[in-house]
Amino acid sequence: MSPEVNSLYQQACSAEYQNNIPDAIEKLKKAISLSGSDSLLYTKLAGIYSDIGEYEKALEAYSKVIELKPDDAFVYISVGSIYETQGKYKEAIAAYNKAMQIFPEYKYNYLNIANVQYKMQDYKSAMTTYSRFLEIYPQHWEARESLAAVYLSQNMPEKAVAEYTALYNKNSSNFKDYANYGIALVKTGDYSKGAEILEKAVELDPDNTSCHISLALAYQELDNNDLALEQYAIVFKQLPNLHSIRLDYANLLADMNKNTEALEQFKLYAEHYPNDARAYKNMAIVYKRINDIDSAITNFEKALAYKASDMDIKKDLASCYHAKKDYISALKYYDEVLKVKPDDIDVKTNKAFALHALEQYDDAIAIYEDILAVKDNPTVKSNLTKAIVAEGFVCLNAKNFSKASEYFQKAVSKDSADDYAYYGLAKAYRGLELNEKAGEMYEKAIALNPDKTLYSSEYGDFISALYSSQVNVSDTAVEELPDIALNDNGEIRTTQPVDLKKNKDLIVLGDENYRKKDFDAAIQNYQAALDINPSDEVTLLKIGNIYKMKNDNKSAADFYKRAIVVKPDYADGWFNLGLVYANEKNMPEAKKSFNKVIEINPEYAYAYYALAIAAETEDNKADALKYYKAFLQYNKDVNNVADVQNKIRSLEK
Repeated sequence: MSPEVNSLYQQACSAEYQNNIPDAIEKLKKAISLSGSDSLLYTKLAGIYSDIGEYEKALEAYSKVIELKPDDAFVYISVGSIYETQGKYKEAIAAYNKAMQIFPEYKYNYLNIANVQYKMQDYKSAMTTYSRFLEIYPQHWEARESLAAVYLSQNMPEKAVAEYTALYNKNSSNFKDYANYGIALVKTGDYSKGAEILEKAVELDPDNTSCHISLALAYQELDNNDLALEQYAIVFKQLPNLHSIRLDYANLLADMNKNTEALEQFKLYAEHYPNDARAYKNMAIVYKRINDIDSAITNFEKALAYKASDMDIKKDLASCYHAKKDYISALKYYDEVLKVKPDDIDVKTNKAFALHALEQYDDAIAIYEDILAVKDNPTVKSNLTKAIVAEGFVCLNAKNFSKASEYFQKAVSKDSADDYAYYGLAKAYRGLELNEKAGEMYEKAIALNPDKTLYSSEYGDFISALYSSQVNVSDTAVEELPDIALNDNGEIRTTQPVDLKKNKDLIVLGDENYRKKDFDAAIQNYQAALDINPSDEVTLLKIGNIYKMKNDNKSAADFYKRAIVVKPDYADGWFNLGLVYANEKNMPEAKKSFNKVIEINPEYAYAYYALAIAAETEDNKADALKYYKAFLQYNKDVNNVADVQNKIRSLEK
């Protein structure tokens, strides 16, 4: 550089310093005219043009520098900076990469490249380049802030939070990016901290809609529903046509039981996003909650059309059809779910319930047993017994008494306190003409449920049948019988010979009228039979059973007393009298009757059972234990043993 050129260069620098840019440019141009091969002059001129925004002139000057000094990396960095400012990112990245090629030791250039990659939305490359830069300059604030923003844009909120948290903790007073930090926190599920940061963000920038949306979601997850509602109101005020968030807004309204408003928002969202299964699914859930099952089904089916793999939708559909008692449709969806999730206990349980309701008892039984093999469930256990009993009665009605008895025996093995199973077993044994076993089962049913008049009535019929042909007990009240006259020896006093044939015919006629449900006529026949033979304790017992069935305990007791007057050692009469007293809560008299039964027949097992129950009601553990043990001694049916043994163990604790 000649002295004259150097003088002009120094004058240009002085003019620039004094902000006399035109003079500085003039001096540099004059110097270049004298020394056109000096790259320093072009570099200075390009820098001044760049500073005043004359980018094309600056680039023209830099191109001359590159001609003169093609290996000057910093010239390419300057060129890249101009292109970056102009938004010409491809040209900028090319210039920065050229500089890196010439001078790879200049690591700061990674920041330039990363910034342009970020602006070009080449986030994957930007992450890599920022990371390289920060390995060398780990304390660089802006680079970390930019890397965090890249992580957030790439849906990597955990990494974004880690960067933002480090920056915030390092210097919270200079921290500025509350918006992205809060949004990242919400995306990671840290709703409490996210709400705290976003509250600062909207305070600094009230018009930042994205912050209001994320803050609404944070409040929603924190169950601060009223605050969430306020944020949604701000969002829709700023952007009334922002429909993308209406699904979350509708969910909030649904959570607040604002069902009508929620449905409106779900429908509006579905209009703009008709292929989003979530809208129909969540709408259906609201309909289901307000018991509009038909609308729920319609929307669940729409949801399923767009997301056929969603098993939760199929579960909900099944439950809706189940609620409508459309068990066939319910089973269709239960089966579809179980193909994918064969071990879903809840679905298997509901399928069993549906089969049970359809009276497909054997299929229900199989599933109930499968469930109980995996997990104890009192409801399933109870339903299993009910299904077994129900199938037993199906067999009973088909007169398949042997198969029926198998089902009832299985039922009592599952639940030895199920009185209805014993009742069914009694009927099955009667059909098999196993009268002794039938009697035992009737006694068990009555002892377990003394208030069930059906059992005692049919038991009376059964006892009568042992003495006469097919005697059935009516459920109709009868007229009062006259007192029975006794002679001095306590025997029935009769004034005429007993016509046994006529007596039997009247009983048979009464039974026939009973079968025809002509109960009044039947009673007249029974009374006429008693007029002929007042010592017929079975007919007296039968009439007592009628009154007991009608809950007329006083009249029932009168007839039972007459039966035992006629036949003082009539154990069944004493036992039924005890049951009446038990119904009346007259435990002292009930116990006297049961003790009389034992006195007559020490092996009358259910008298001991009844005494044990009476003792338990009086909290007399010692007597209860004694009678339960006596019951076990004389009981002939093994099905009830386990239950009584459990009672004994419980009392012995």
